[in-house]
Amino acid sequence: MSKEDYYDTLGVDRSADAAGLKSAYRKLAMKYHPDRNPGDAAAEAKFKEVSEAYDILKDDQKRAAYDQYGHSAFENGGMGGGGGGFHGFESAGFSDIFEDLFGMGGGRRRDPNASSRGADLRYNLTITLEDAFAGKAEKIAIPTTVSCDTCDGSGAADGTKPSACTTCNGIGKVRSQQGFFMVERTCPKCQGNGLVIEDPCGTCHGSGKKKKNKTLDVKIPAGVEEGTRIRLSGEGKAGERGGPSGDLYIFIDIEYHPIFQRDGSTVFCEMPIPMTTATLGGEIEVPTIGGKKAKVKITKGTQTGKRFKIHGKGMPILNSGGGVGDMVIQANVETPVNLSKKQKELLRAFAEECGDDVSPESSGFLNKAKELWEDLTE
Repeated sequence: MSKEDYYDTLGVDRSADAAGLKSAYRKLAMKYHPDRNPGDAAAEAKFKEVSEAYDILKDDQKRAAYDQYGHSAFENGGMGGGGGGFHGFESAGFSDIFEDLFGMGGGRRRDPNASSRGADLRYNLTITLEDAFAGKAEKIAIPTTVSCDTCDGSGAADGTKPSACTTCNGIGKVRSQQGFFMVERTCPKCQGNGLVIEDPCGTCHGSGKKKKNKTLDVKIPAGVEEGTRIRLSGEGKAGERGGPSGDLYIFIDIEYHPIFQRDGSTVFCEMPIPMTTATLGGEIEVPTIGGKKAKVKITKGTQTGKRFKIHGKGMPILNSGGGVGDMVIQANVETPVNLSKKQKELLRAFAEECGDDVSPESSGFLNKAKELWEDLTE
């Protein structure tokens, strides 16, 4: 009985590329796989046919031979070997096919002498707004790991070295087939390292590292903001088998300030203004983030919420070569309290003397409300 053409079996054109072959085979393999068709002999036979076709056509040399000689290329001691080429499903095992389809066949053994970089560390550092303004030098203590001096980080005793794990063949992972799926998990013997140490170092017990508390000098630049990240190269955890250490990342957190608020390089300050100064105008002194004072000219008739800008009294601009932001003062006009009897009388006399022109916003609001009320009552 003559065999069906392999291209027809997969349902592809003879010019199909590797991706086209794989896509066609994947659909058919999932459709006819025995696990999906228990007890169906026809489906099992079809699955073997498409597996045989894909096994031949996915190989460039076998495909070239098939294109020239057809099925005879793999019969009677052809390219398939002495017993007649394809030997059913076993010659293209489902695990191999799964690897071809999903890319799980590329595991590499690890070099026993190979090293790997250590993990990075994070340190949260809280500073004041004044520290962020001026910059500062800070000492921090961090618990970390360093390379073992005895074994130079290899984890192996003197005169020995790690060897490839025999359970996973040095790959670090083991695979098992569960029905239609291939399950991959970390090797239980080497914990995913791909290497085992038969004679561990007596100092670090095979880890290649030891714990140590480090004290580091950190320079906080002027102008840092909330969340600024400072990297200290090589101050992270020690690498595996003598590999380079990771980095230490310091994240800046700035404390709440009772007077100043910050937005980038601009500093905001809400300043109480005496009613008389707000009314008549004048000059007041305000504190700055640098610990000094600055004078602000208050214009006549200043209302609550009005802002005054002082150039160059804000925060340093990080990495700007000396640039400095501004300071913004927001007026909060203060209503007099704890008045004496005489002060109250003077204030009442003042109120009687004033007309609508003195409080245009207040009288304007009342007029608008009156118009609205009249509209509603008509």
